[in-house]
Parts: sequence; C-alpha cells; structure tokens
Amino acid sequence: MKTSFSRPTLIAAALVGAVRVGLGVLWLHEGTLKYRAHFGAADILLVANSAKSNSRVPGFFKSFADFALAGWPHFFGFAMPLLETALGVVLVLGVFSLPASLMSAFTLLTYWSADQLITEYPVMAALSMVVIAWPLLASRFSATALAEKAVGRRRPDVVVFREPYRRWL
Repeated sequence: MKTSFSRPTLIAAALVGAVRVGLGVLWLHEGTLKYRAHFGAADILLVANSAKSNSRVPGFFKSFADFALAGWPHFFGFAMPLLETALGVVLVLGVFSLPASLMSAFTLLTYWSADQLITEYPVMAALSMVVIAWPLLASRFSATALAEKAVGRRRPDVVVFREPYRRWL
C-alpha cells in the first residue's frame, strides 16, 4: 500500500520531525550532563530539602519530595539521568514519540513543581507540545516509519501499525 504525500505535508512532517529530534537532543544533553556531573542521591536530597522551605513549591510536591525523593534518593539519583537520556534516545530515533513526549511534558512539570526551572525547560515544554499535537507528522521520518517501509516492501498487503495505535509509535 503506497501512500503519497503532498509537498506541504512533507514539509510539515520534516519540521515536526525536526522538533522531535531537537527535543531528543535537549534531553540527551540534560541526561549526559547529569552523568558527567555524577548526579546522584545527594542532588536528589538537595531538591527534597529545598522543597520543604520554598514557598513557590506546591504542597503536593512537598509531600512527594518528603515521601519519595527523601525516602529513595539513591533510586531517583540513578533514575532521573537514565530517564532523561532514554527520552533523548527514543525521541531522536522516533520510536514511541507520543508516549515519550507526554513523559517529557510530565517530567518538565515535575521539575517546575520542584522550582527547578532552567532556561531550556520552557523551550523543551513547547517542543513536547508540538510532538503531542502532531504525533503522526512527528514520526513520519523515524525508525518506526523505516520499519513500516521495510515490512511493506516484503508484504505490501500488510498494514503494520493501524490507527489508533500508529500515533503512539
């Protein structure tokens, strides 16, 4: 089954795909920066402790920080750089773009709740929203699309990923 795309659609897919890759690169940067800085339990405890006395931190996050972050700092010290790096890899490749961009937005909202705002986060949130808004365009040029084409060449009668599942990949 051959699908033809108009020139504006291809341009839109290239732009939204570039947004997805750019978001992935920013997440890779965040994750590798934490690895190079030896981010760990002590950093998580700093966030948890600063949340207690910070009036800009909402109560729900103070409770979360007190229970989860302070309770398992080694886990979160390991998990956060891993999450950021994984989001970067997945977004750059274009695999599970919609779930990754949703997780990106959720993670950024969590960072904002902790009053851990840096310059890149608003940009990353905007890029996440673009991928969330147009997931099919975002994954037009991706590893998922390559896999579909490879299967389609061998078995033209097979539709690999049907809607509504395709948008999640």
